[in-house]
Amino acid sequence: MDLSVAAAHVLGDAGAFESSVGRRGRPVAVVGRDPRASGEFLEAAVVAGLASSGVDVLRLGVLPTPAVAYLTSALGADLGVMLSASHNPAPDNGIKFFARGGFKLPDAVENDIEQRLGEKWNRPVGAAVGRVRDAYGEADRYVSHVLTTVPNRLDGLRVIVDCAHGAAHMVAPEALLRAGAVVETIGASPDGLNINEGVGSTHLDALREAVVESGADAGVAYDGDADRCLAVTSSGEVVDGDQIMAVLALAMHSAGTLAEDTVVATIMSNLGFKIALKKAGLTMVETAVGDRYVLEAMKAGGYNLGGEQSGHVVMLDHATTGDGLLTSLHLLAEVARSGQSLADLVSVMTRLPQVLVNVKDVSKAKAATSPELAAAVAAAEESLGDSGRVVIRPSGTEPMVRVMVEAESQEEAERIAATLAEVVRATCA
Repeated sequence: MDLSVAAAHVLGDAGAFESSVGRRGRPVAVVGRDPRASGEFLEAAVVAGLASSGVDVLRLGVLPTPAVAYLTSALGADLGVMLSASHNPAPDNGIKFFARGGFKLPDAVENDIEQRLGEKWNRPVGAAVGRVRDAYGEADRYVSHVLTTVPNRLDGLRVIVDCAHGAAHMVAPEALLRAGAVVETIGASPDGLNINEGVGSTHLDALREAVVESGADAGVAYDGDADRCLAVTSSGEVVDGDQIMAVLALAMHSAGTLAEDTVVATIMSNLGFKIALKKAGLTMVETAVGDRYVLEAMKAGGYNLGGEQSGHVVMLDHATTGDGLLTSLHLLAEVARSGQSLADLVSVMTRLPQVLVNVKDVSKAKAATSPELAAAVAAAEESLGDSGRVVIRPSGTEPMVRVMVEAESQEEAERIAATLAEVVRATCA
């Protein structure tokens, strides 16, 4: 959600009220942010809202979202707050809440907080108000934690790290250096206005160029709040979240640590990922698009690896949310352990051509019930057989239907996607 200063203050109030329910004694909250200029005053507003509501606040400073989630748990806090707009440009900002234990708040609790915005209740005065303390040194606790999870060192690897001028610009290079890698950085000079600007996991050209020019073994890129990670091979080829999960799944399976020999992924994951897992004797559980749904399925099934093509990977044995730094360390650890190049490792998965067409200004309800569209999809699926698939998905926020087609060739995928998009336009206007 976008925030004004006033809204941030009120949300701090509402979050504080939520955190104090069912608790005796003064509640504690941790607050972190990414380097956006707006985060400086939004942080002040949220901290003011919390403290004036009787919550003791530990101000963490600039840290990745997964670090705030981890520290919510590690420090025994009742509430975690992260100010970030993730991979969005600098003018945007938003807020994420974490419950006790470091997991994102369930939808029902977030809705409850929204309903309580501006609600009148007895606020503390005098000695009962919360106190604010800077806790910037807790960043090292997070770095030390992620390093304890890595199965082996990265000695001998030369890695370019793209921090997106974001929240990982300090902790990521430090962690990789401590793990043994030789590290060069790009996108590690945030000025409050340049976050995600031409760098990071959504703009990989700079990293590809840097890796090839330097002769590095690999590159890794995070987004603004570092809950995502994508990678680049020594020749500049992009490694997406599906490919990263394929490498991690096989490594965990070999080590006997992949719970139920199962990976959780969304319906938008590449079919080549599912084929690679099946070939290795592993299972893929599919969910709706969104890390929330991935995590819900992981917790419900007792699985410990899941994620999205975007690089949002959840390793539930070590983290409560997607963690780009954690993901990159485990990916590079497998490169170091195996003695293979990153390109060789990701070759276990053949990524099928995937075409996505966004059909705007159409009725999502009609798309769900149109017999003509259903017939067209069935015909497309029959022609693709086991070598492709079709996903028709309404946008969650816009009057738009997304048409995704995978096929053995780019030309076939484009042709079928274009045909289905025309059916959507003709029948769902």
